[in-house]
This record gives sequence, structure tokens and C-alpha cells, in this order.
Amino acid sequence: MRGYWDGVNPLIAPGVYHPQEDTALLAAALSDEPLPQGADVLDVGTGCGALALAAARRGHRVTAVDVSWRAVWSARINAWRYRLPVSIRHGNLFEPVRGQTFDVILANPPYVPDPDDSRAPQGRARSWDGGSDGRLLVDRICREAPGLLRPGGVLLMVHSALSDPDRTVGQLRAAGLKAAVTRRQRIAFGPVLRERADWLRERGLLAPAENKEELVVVRAELPV
Repeated sequence: MRGYWDGVNPLIAPGVYHPQEDTALLAAALSDEPLPQGADVLDVGTGCGALALAAARRGHRVTAVDVSWRAVWSARINAWRYRLPVSIRHGNLFEPVRGQTFDVILANPPYVPDPDDSRAPQGRARSWDGGSDGRLLVDRICREAPGLLRPGGVLLMVHSALSDPDRTVGQLRAAGLKAAVTRRQRIAFGPVLRERADWLRERGLLAPAENKEELVVVRAELPV
């Protein structure tokens, strides 16, 4: 995956999400966008800042947000190490950037369905637990991101096929955006899905012998 962020090897504090296949898939989608130099990019839920750094290295103006202070400090340290001018803010989703608009919004929210959604996720689990249907933050992004896009602006969001990409596309189209799944990738289960596989099969989200997860990137564009 290193090549997706041009050789950047980010430092990651304990408890902060490590870039994985979903990060790489979203970075590849970003690289496909024909953006002019100096485009304004928002990386929401930045984690260690890998995607924000990738965007900044391409000459874009980047703002990154995370609700975790450990993630914020990881991203700030990484931006300092690579001398990249990324504005990194602490806050819940879009709250720190209210009133601003962007050419691109990148989102890799927590999207794994959680069998115990009676308590708020804690620690590293905040990076993957997405409520009982995996859409706790996905739905919020679908509601709130369109209002932060400039005409012609693009939302790129990655999540699992287990958390209903058709619903994501439908919500974004209902908000007036042109939306579609533009990338798909099947990957082996990681530790979290292996642990929850039986529960997911009971819910009918996995076939009995299925042992791979499909990741998708949803691209949504605000018409000019």
C-alpha cells in the first residue's frame, strides 16, 4: 500500500487506525480525479493522516479532521515530518469545518456492523464499529457532506458491501448528487470480521462459506 501515498511511511500512535486496503482503495480513487493544483480537499476521519498527506503531496490544500486526539496528533506529527501544509483539526465529523466548502471530501468512516451497539465504541473500535447496520456515520455523511461540496465537487467514500452501498447511493442521489459505486475490491476477512462472521451469517449478510469482504468506493458529484 505504501506506493499509494508516494513513499510516505506514517507514524501511528497506539489506538489509531492503521491504513489498510480500504485506505488504499480510497487513495486510488482520489488519484483518478482530474483535480487542478490547489483544489480544496477535506479528509474526514483522517486517522494518522495517510490520505491527507497523499492529497497534499499532489499540491492540494488539505484540511483533515478526527474525533480522536491521538489521531490528530499522529496526523500533525506526520505532516510535520514530511513538511506538508495540512490543517488538522479535532472534532466530530464536519463540526470543525461548518461554513466551509470543498472540491473533494474523502471519507473512510467506521462501517463494520456491530452486534453490541448498546454502548458507544471505545478506543481503536471507534475506527471500525458502525452500529448494528454499519451505517451510524455513513448515514450522517450522506446527509451532511452534500452541503459542504462546491458545484462540481466530489465526495469519495469507502465502506463495506455489508453496510448497504445501494442505500448510500440512493441517499446521495436523493440529496441531488450524481452517485455510483466506482471501485470494488474483495479482501480476506480481518480479525474483526472473523470474530463477527457467525453473527453476520445469522443476519443473512454473509453466505455460509463466504470468507471475503467486498469494499466499495462510492463517488458522488454535486452538479454544476
